[in-house]
Amino acid sequence: MMANEHEASKNDRKPYYVSVQAGSILEDPTVAAYELAITANEEELNRLQELFEEYSSMDEKQITDYWTNPIIGAGVDNDLILNAGTDGLLVDIYRLLYELGTEETKHHVATMGLFREGSLQ
Repeated sequence: MMANEHEASKNDRKPYYVSVQAGSILEDPTVAAYELAITANEEELNRLQELFEEYSSMDEKQITDYWTNPIIGAGVDNDLILNAGTDGLLVDIYRLLYELGTEETKHHVATMGLFREGSLQ
């Protein structure tokens, strides 16, 4: 890819509407509920989709492990076990959403308390 082509693809951003809860990225905001609006090019969109897929598969695996592991139980904070691996991915997802987000999205993500002050700039 030539430098001009790379610059063009980097600037070919379109609006998308994201539901982190559903793990969905929509082009049409009227199709389903969404929480955040972003603008992204194809490469950025692919990265976000990969993070959602990784989050979904990790979450499913942790839930399966939770229900099939007889050691997990008494005296253990089950919420911590279920959330430990997925929390890091959620932070990565929200960091990318902040980078790609509209001003409203950036403000929302910044006020969620996921990041140390100044770490999003």
